[in-house]
Amino acid sequence: MSDPASPPPSRRPSRPPLRPAFDPAEQPWVVAADGLPPLPADHLTEQALRERLAGAGSWSVQLPLNDDTRYPGREGPPRLAAVLVPLVTRADGVYVMLTQRAAHLYDHAGQISFPGGRIEDSDASPVAAALREAQEETGLTADFVEVLGTMPSYMTATGFSVAPVVALVRPGFTLAPDAFEVAEVFEVPLSFIVDPANHRLHRAELADGRVRQYYSMPWQQYFIWGATAAMLRNLYYLLGGGRDVSTSD
Repeated sequence: MSDPASPPPSRRPSRPPLRPAFDPAEQPWVVAADGLPPLPADHLTEQALRERLAGAGSWSVQLPLNDDTRYPGREGPPRLAAVLVPLVTRADGVYVMLTQRAAHLYDHAGQISFPGGRIEDSDASPVAAALREAQEETGLTADFVEVLGTMPSYMTATGFSVAPVVALVRPGFTLAPDAFEVAEVFEVPLSFIVDPANHRLHRAELADGRVRQYYSMPWQQYFIWGATAAMLRNLYYLLGGGRDVSTSD
């Protein structure tokens, strides 16, 4: 999520910056498959994705694992944000576009995230905010994006209420990442994301005796964890995970 280089006084951060008090990649974990099946390839085509988002109805939602427990200093009303969940339709399948945030940023520094950021007063909707932020951060323009729908907002431990906007992205775009905010843009196969055998559930014991749980989905050299991994797990459920996926919806 974006972090302006020189924000005006009214937008300067009013809460302390945060870094995890533990190494997220080094904490104990178990496979979080929970007996859930991977989604078959015919559920991951462009048309199948359109149909699923058009008639999603009710579905299982992965809630925050820590009962909305906030980091100290991040209590109070949440900051509203929106992210784009870009599903890039390549010739060999669909991929999820993600970013690695720059290491110096105020919130979620160095972490893997969707392109997105705070919803501004000038944004007409969370969808408009997600599209604007995606273009500002990565250079992805809206003319390559087909918005399919939204997922329920996800509350982060850092105090953001994040609205995920799911979209298909057709190839041919040219990226121009904002070097101040984005260290890297990369893509992960959607087939990897929707196989629960690749989902891990971690348990971190904190110095004050509390326990924090979180999901991860490590892929190649990228450690995808926290809210991003939880929203990707929600995407699995949204696309039909947890139901009988042997037949079409």
